[in-house]
Amino acid sequence: MAIGKPRNNKRSSSTSYASTISTVVFIALCVLGVWILTSNSIMPPQTTTRGTTTTTTTNTNTYSSSADTRVAKSNDRKDPPAFEDNPGELPDDAIKSDDPHGDEKSQEEQKSEFEIQKYSDGESSTGAANEADGNTDKQETEQENGGGDGKNGEENSQGKESGEEQEQQKESESQVSEESTLTLNQQGVHTNENENRGTTQQGSENEETKQTGDEERNVIQEVEESKSQEGESHENAQESQHQILDEDEQQRLQQQQKEEEKGDTQRGDQNEETQHENQQHQEIQEVTNKETQQNEGTEQSQTATEEQESTHATEETNTQAENQETQQESQQNESRSGQEATQGTTTTEEKATESNSVDSLPTGENSGIPKESKESKKSWSTQADQSENQKERRKDGSDGKDGSIYGYTWQLCNVTAGTDYIPCLDNEKALRKLRSTKHYEHRERHCPEEGPTCLVPVPEGYKRPIEWPKSREKIWYHNVPHPKLAEVKGHQNWVKVTGEFLTFPGGGTQFIHGALHYIDFIQQSVPDITWGKHTRVVLDVGCGVASFGGYLFDRDVLTMSFAPKDEHEAQVQFALERGIPAISAVMGSQRLPFPSRVFDLVHCARCRVPWHAEGGALLLELNRILRPGGYFAWSATPVYQKLEEDVEIWKAMSSLTASMCWELVTIKKDKLNSVGAALYRKPKSNNCYDQRKHNHPPMCKSDDDPNAAWYVPLQSCLHRVPADEAERGSEWPEDWPRRLKTPPYWLNSSQMGIYGKPAPDDFATDYEHWKRVINKSYLNGLGISWSNVRNVMDMRAVYGGFAAALKDLKVWVMNVVNVDSPDTLPIIYERGLFGIYHDWCESFSTYPRTYDLLHADHLFSRVKKRCKLAPLIAEIDRIVRPGGKLIVRDESGAVGEVENLLKSMRWEVHLTFSKDQEGILSAQKSGWRPDSYAASS
Repeated sequence: MAIGKPRNNKRSSSTSYASTISTVVFIALCVLGVWILTSNSIMPPQTTTRGTTTTTTTNTNTYSSSADTRVAKSNDRKDPPAFEDNPGELPDDAIKSDDPHGDEKSQEEQKSEFEIQKYSDGESSTGAANEADGNTDKQETEQENGGGDGKNGEENSQGKESGEEQEQQKESESQVSEESTLTLNQQGVHTNENENRGTTQQGSENEETKQTGDEERNVIQEVEESKSQEGESHENAQESQHQILDEDEQQRLQQQQKEEEKGDTQRGDQNEETQHENQQHQEIQEVTNKETQQNEGTEQSQTATEEQESTHATEETNTQAENQETQQESQQNESRSGQEATQGTTTTEEKATESNSVDSLPTGENSGIPKESKESKKSWSTQADQSENQKERRKDGSDGKDGSIYGYTWQLCNVTAGTDYIPCLDNEKALRKLRSTKHYEHRERHCPEEGPTCLVPVPEGYKRPIEWPKSREKIWYHNVPHPKLAEVKGHQNWVKVTGEFLTFPGGGTQFIHGALHYIDFIQQSVPDITWGKHTRVVLDVGCGVASFGGYLFDRDVLTMSFAPKDEHEAQVQFALERGIPAISAVMGSQRLPFPSRVFDLVHCARCRVPWHAEGGALLLELNRILRPGGYFAWSATPVYQKLEEDVEIWKAMSSLTASMCWELVTIKKDKLNSVGAALYRKPKSNNCYDQRKHNHPPMCKSDDDPNAAWYVPLQSCLHRVPADEAERGSEWPEDWPRRLKTPPYWLNSSQMGIYGKPAPDDFATDYEHWKRVINKSYLNGLGISWSNVRNVMDMRAVYGGFAAALKDLKVWVMNVVNVDSPDTLPIIYERGLFGIYHDWCESFSTYPRTYDLLHADHLFSRVKKRCKLAPLIAEIDRIVRPGGKLIVRDESGAVGEVENLLKSMRWEVHLTFSKDQEGILSAQKSGWRPDSYAASS
């Protein structure tokens, strides 16, 4: 190569000094041998500090390049505008994410990720560490030795005893440094070169390669091959390297030694000549760099030997392989992030402050509440145990695919229901197999064998829902674009279309002039009802658009509203969009998913339910869930109209209620609305049952559990009222709001609570725990703007402590008790809250986009033992509104899996935190939807 030409010219001018050269060469070789045996190839110490600094820069540049690749990928995604809230102040020990897809990591994770990516070619951990610490070190040393020999020579000559021997030693050190650098670079630098091609680091790699020269590379390559084949030690490899130097190389060394022998008198000339040579090297390097960029993967010189050509071919092959591995590594970086979160061992997590970990972690010694006690399970029955017809559950605990966030190709649900898809109510395949619809079986739950993993599309023109309480009066038309109900019920003041809004005048069929007047009318009829004190939890049957429940909030009453998904399209969806609690359900052939004796009052305003039919089976179901001493408010035409059909229904209803021992307290007529209401009261004792002349309807058998409610057929029988004073239902709860904080009287201290303490103490501890977590962490530390939150679901409630701690916010909470968990739902109702039984291996009975926030405390680690996580995450995506939130508290492994699944659906992960194998995650749903539809089922 051209690099060798100046040196060859020097050798041609040195023939007159043959005898002197021979002597010098002999001395040089002796000194070199002694130095090799004693120095053990130690790098010159003067470049260590600079090399360390350069290594840090290199690592940063490499990660930036990888990050740029991920940013480029994310830019290719078709992401719609994000629904951002004010992020708020996150905990100091939390891992915050500024990336819209939650891909950024802490500095420690970045460094770890860089090291893994750089040395993923199979080198040993020791070799990888040495290369990372010393690779740039050697580059600095080579540049200084190759480009600054004159300066180093002056410094060495001033501090050494004899100029001749020390100059020889310096040259030997320079030679060994160059050879060692090249050897290490050839072993492990391929990945670095591919990641940083075209950067400043590539320039430094080209410079060191060109400065070495073709002849040196040839010799060093032979040494390297000799090392790999024979397994010689580093010291022997260096000795062999010098032994195989060819004659030209020895002459070059001799020539340099001769020129250095002239001493200080010729030092100035030598410096000028060295500088001139450096300039030539730099010019050659610039030209070569350009050629390398334009002809990547080709041979670098036509004069190289066959062995050099083979070496280049091998390097090209390795480069291509490393490129593929680098791409795979960059794609797996996000997966590694989830795995690192799963392990919970990052430096950031270990240095978390004690004060914040108390509020952020769900369990542990400092959390204020222990983990669930295994012994306590013996004291509590589950809904699955209580329900005789509990269907077989899936046992596959995997989360689908390969667990990678790139292992899922989400598609839109290709179903007739479109944007209003409810999997368990719109299962057309199951509905076609029904033998009868006499008892509204087609409106009941018929869930697919495995939950769908498609995503429900969003209506065109969807907007962020209007905040409460304005949402009670109006909602965006395009969020629930169903005008049919307005056309059919518009004259009854249910709902009207007003420009781009759907408006709700606050009326209904029975209260055209406003719900508040109607609510006050009922209390005036029976003053003992005392809304918001004696009567706190209400069930509204056939709720319409739920205006009754919506305005009961003004009286401090919580109402569970439900209606079937029928020809009155989207009535429950209207209710939820307005910010009013509601579920899609029907009184058909099965029990409602509620415990017995929990509702203070049941209301039916012209709900069209045939209460008197088939032995009063449906009214007997209301009797099961109505609290002893509770009221049934029936506002329907048979109460106040005298049409023949109405008269017949009234007679049948009167006979039925009397045989059930219900007391007809009063019949009142509302003159303003021209309607009437009959109010019945359930007995508080069994005296009436024992005195009946006819056993019709019959009393239920002793083995019929009134609390069994999950896929349990209706029973046309009466359950006895609890007679024991310590039994639930024998007494009325304390007035609201004292009942919220007071442990139920029937919680026995001898019974172990869920967390291992006596049940009343467990109740109090749970409440204090959630108050502390809500106030110190959730309200300010999770980036949630609570003014945008109205509809909340606690996906795994225990005592209802989470909902109780949110009492002072303008939100309502649907408490879900899992059918395989201890049956604590009666406790939740006893304290003035409400909830429902559910199995998260199935879809929930609500419309899409109906909740602002979902809270899951140790849910996923339990669910994945029974069914797959992917359908559950798809169900969460279906339920949550665009811009809505999810808070997860669970084992670190489960949190990591959930995080990966959420990211695959383009959710924005705002916070992840893990410590002591426990983690917390806060995420927000974006507006992203896939472009393609799933295959039609």
